[in-house]
Amino acid sequence: MSTPTIVSFAGGATTGEGMVTRVESGPDGTVVVVVDATPFHPVDHTWPDQPGDAGAIAAGDETVPVVEALMAAVSDESEFAVGSDIPVKRGTEGWTWLVAHRIDGAAPAWLAEGSRVRLSVDGSRREGLSRGHTACHLASLALDLAVADLWRKDPGADALGIPDFEGRANQSSRIHEDGAVDEYRLGKSLRRAGFDTETFAATLADRERRINAQLTGWIAAGATSRVETEGPTIVDRRRWHCELPEGEAVILCGGTHVGSLSEFSSISVSLDLTDPQLLVMTTTATPAV
Repeated sequence: MSTPTIVSFAGGATTGEGMVTRVESGPDGTVVVVVDATPFHPVDHTWPDQPGDAGAIAAGDETVPVVEALMAAVSDESEFAVGSDIPVKRGTEGWTWLVAHRIDGAAPAWLAEGSRVRLSVDGSRREGLSRGHTACHLASLALDLAVADLWRKDPGADALGIPDFEGRANQSSRIHEDGAVDEYRLGKSLRRAGFDTETFAATLADRERRINAQLTGWIAAGATSRVETEGPTIVDRRRWHCELPEGEAVILCGGTHVGSLSEFSSISVSLDLTDPQLLVMTTTATPAV
């Protein structure tokens, strides 16, 4: 019976060792390699906000590039699925959850079930994605603060106890190195929930200035940032913690993050409401020199 993959990326690891447990056909005719333990962060198949890590798998003098790490799962009936082909949500009973490492081409003979291998993540790319993910969370919290006065009803609270615009309106989030793009639906359901979309549209430039001022203040404070996990496997819950001046923000999050906001020179956003039904927030992070 399979056991869930042990992961170490939450603590910032970019190298590790493990034993190959499966070599299978993956998406688009590629090959995926499952290892019992890995430092690779996989893209989530249900909320693919942060891309999977890239890097390499090696044994002895042999090395194979890893194009991207993906979620994989195997059912109690031995059905194996990768990425968007997984038919169930993470944590569903009867399925074991794994990290798959996608490689191009066929697997070499040395990369077989039972092989001991070394795993290394592209550290520069990981750092950029971690900055992008932390910046994304901070921008979302700053957005909630900037529009808090526009609610006529209680929409529930975010991680800082502010009216949760992010939770109510966000329909997609895409993180990249040193940034992110978030989309928010400003339709009838949000208006029925009590959000004043007309005033928001009329004051868009002011809201953007408020967000950027808030982000500047948070960067200056140099708050600590970390991921805490309930266990070592890919299915164990992980939470991002950030000690902001307004209080500790805690958000359920499966991604990777910086260790301190002092790792940023700046974070800024631009708001686009070209489509009055869709707010697009583009977040840009600049690393500290």
